[in-house]
Amino acid sequence: MDTELARTFLAVAATGNFVAAASRLFVTQSTVSARIHTLETALGARLFQRGRNGAELTPAGKRFLRHAKNLVRTVEQAQHDVGLPLGFSSVLTLSGRIALWEGFLPHWVAWMRDTAPEVSLRLEIGFEADIMQGLIEGTVDLGVMYTPTSRSGLTVEPLFDETLVLVTSDRKRGWPDPGYIHIDWGPEFHAQFSDHFPDVPSPTLVANIGWLGVQQLLTYGGSGYFPLRLVRHHLKARRLRRVADSPAFRLPSWVVFPRDDDRATLHLALDGLRQLAREEQAQD
Repeated sequence: MDTELARTFLAVAATGNFVAAASRLFVTQSTVSARIHTLETALGARLFQRGRNGAELTPAGKRFLRHAKNLVRTVEQAQHDVGLPLGFSSVLTLSGRIALWEGFLPHWVAWMRDTAPEVSLRLEIGFEADIMQGLIEGTVDLGVMYTPTSRSGLTVEPLFDETLVLVTSDRKRGWPDPGYIHIDWGPEFHAQFSDHFPDVPSPTLVANIGWLGVQQLLTYGGSGYFPLRLVRHHLKARRLRRVADSPAFRLPSWVVFPRDDDRATLHLALDGLRQLAREEQAQD
């Protein structure tokens, strides 16, 4: 299948209409329509329901969405692998949660550049479901996340424990705070939070990315639970403050990798993650 068809499908699915997809892809609307028609003919199914409000995915379109993403990702990775620049011997793909890309994983990238400069790195941000899927399908070599699931053929290894602390932009706001923003740190955090704060009203601000929550607090004020590693410099600068007498929660981070992959490059990368994890844990 032509990957341009899959890319066009993903653009329409993301924007919700053919005009916006055409603008994103720098082609005409008629080209987008023709590509989607070709794709629907090849698959023998209607992928979009066209209407006054745009284009919505049909049930068949929703099922094809995952395959389209995998197809584009696989081709991109193949181009990366095959087209290695002169002087590079191999490639590794690491996908991790965005919170772990702040502070921790960039140190690993620097470590790899110093220790194994001949290894080309492909770096991705993802959520647990997508990272695990990439590991299963072989498009991801290393996954770093908070709530992995057990899968046959994959090793799940602990890295270090995050310490989630409740911070506020202003202690005068008190607690419970109507400006509290609840970050989805996973089921373990939800359980701990509910046990300690059974009477706190349901939050009206919810985000799935810690960085987004920090920006909200710094710009508009409020409070929230964040890894100490992410807010330590804001606490030192007094842009944020700890909420008095609030409990800290534990959030383990994990690395997941193929169990039977004996590549020296992969094991070197794991050694780097383990070393940096020990150093990170020592700071808390």
